[in-house]
Amino acid sequence: MFNTSIASLRLLAGIVWYIGVVVLILKSSALFIAAQQNHASLLLIGLVGFLGIVLGMIKAKYLFGPICIKNLKRINALQLPKLWQFYRPQFFVFLTMMITFGAYASKAAQGDNLWLLSLAGLELSIATALLLSSRYFFK
Repeated sequence: MFNTSIASLRLLAGIVWYIGVVVLILKSSALFIAAQQNHASLLLIGLVGFLGIVLGMIKAKYLFGPICIKNLKRINALQLPKLWQFYRPQFFVFLTMMITFGAYASKAAQGDNLWLLSLAGLELSIATALLLSSRYFFK
């Protein structure tokens, strides 16, 4: 019961990865808009956006890419794959903690351009890293 194929697990892992990309791009966009509405400099917003993308490229190469490869190797090595094995339980605990922290930080940052832009840059960098490292799902 709940047996599945390795291809299905790889697909589910990829879907969760891409959901993260979409959610983080939407969140970072909302934070950039909030900073702009709070009269942050467009030059500063652009600089933070650029830095977020550059840091995301670095994270993709040295952190998220290797994590993705490791998980895909683990999936490929499963003998009797089960539907829930597309990530380890620790991943879901970590994801829950990050979502909770992100929601709290977004609310706490309202009205403070430094925090809004810092959080927007961080979330953009993670979205970029997720997007660029997602190429491993197609190899």
